[in-house]
Amino acid sequence: VFFLQIVHILNMTSAKIVSFLLHPEESLHSLQIRIESETGISTGNQELLLETGICLDPRKPASQCVIDGVRGWDSYMVYLFDKSKTVYDGPFASRSLSDCVNYIVQDSKIQLPIPQLRKVWAEAVHYVIGLKEDYSRLFQGQRAAMLSLLRYNANLIKMKNNMVSASQQLKAKLEFFHQSIRLDLEKYSDQMAYGISSEKMLKAWKEMEEKASQCAQAEDIGYLDEQIMALHTEIVELQKSPYARRQGEVMESLEQRAIDLYKQLKTRPPDHAYSDSTDMVKIIVQTVQSQDRVLKELFGHLSKLLGCKQKIIDLLPQIEVALNDIKEADNSVMQMQGKRQREIWHLLKIACTQSSSRSLVNSSLEGTASTPTAPWLSQSSSGNIPHPLSSMATPEDGESFVHVIEENLNYLELFSSILEEVRQEQNSMMVS
Repeated sequence: VFFLQIVHILNMTSAKIVSFLLHPEESLHSLQIRIESETGISTGNQELLLETGICLDPRKPASQCVIDGVRGWDSYMVYLFDKSKTVYDGPFASRSLSDCVNYIVQDSKIQLPIPQLRKVWAEAVHYVIGLKEDYSRLFQGQRAAMLSLLRYNANLIKMKNNMVSASQQLKAKLEFFHQSIRLDLEKYSDQMAYGISSEKMLKAWKEMEEKASQCAQAEDIGYLDEQIMALHTEIVELQKSPYARRQGEVMESLEQRAIDLYKQLKTRPPDHAYSDSTDMVKIIVQTVQSQDRVLKELFGHLSKLLGCKQKIIDLLPQIEVALNDIKEADNSVMQMQGKRQREIWHLLKIACTQSSSRSLVNSSLEGTASTPTAPWLSQSSSGNIPHPLSSMATPEDGESFVHVIEENLNYLELFSSILEEVRQEQNSMMVS
């Protein structure tokens, strides 16, 4: 069973209410098309807010306008805003007077019989109450706009905190990167004369340093931070403004005076007496004037709220761009850091390879020098056989053995071959 659901839309641009009977399973877009035909606000520019400041979800049916737990006919009130406007030109014309009330307003001193006067004054009281309720609904629409603004501001603060955090992390990484690469370049320069060198790698490192300086531009979010802080201050001031609070006390007082005046009239006997409407007309005029004043203040405050909201809407894409730039710069720094570390480990590998090769050569040399001496020494000591190299001049230290091996062509060729392999490996790693 489908129960009839009626939604009331308060158009905040005209202060008029339009009501719609919801069809079963009607989509929100279908309702918006009907709203456009009644208000002239295109579906793309419509912003429909609940009393809590929550915007209606286009993915849900139109029945989301109807809230459970009915308090009255206006419990289904939805507030319509035109997103193409940030300045609302209120106040608007007050509700129209009925013919009989307009009659006494035109001539408040006209004498009417008490029974007839009761009917006229009853409509006058209803009119005064209506003026106050009109203001109350518009104020509730302004409050919905404020709550919506605060939701946008909460999202803005969240994104701003993410941006600041990412910027600080990038700044720390850049400082570490600059310190590291300066130290690497310094140590590299110190060992170039006797160690390993590569002009290509040195050029790449210097280019990394320049690129890191360019990445530092992404961490500069001061201009956005200043705008956000200024906007935050403006929103706080709007919250503190007296116009953010209900200003209908005067109208409520006038409403009570009109009710009391009518009660006094009811106590008068329905005789043939006549009376004028001077006191009631004064209340009507004062209520209209009071509504004009509070509506002017209300719509002025509402325009400021909508202006702040538009500033947030304009800022959000800029923060997204800044976050993406920071992320790209962060990735770039980390890639450069990783590339430089891999190159350092390549250098270390080359150095280790060279050290191992030299150790191998020295071990081979020493082993070769000691191998033939043992039999020669044993033969000499056992049989007094002359030493094969006894005819050569020999120093007292052991340099004669090294000298003999260096004269040996086979060992020179082996040594040259090992050195050539080390050089080729060094060049290939520096190129890569």
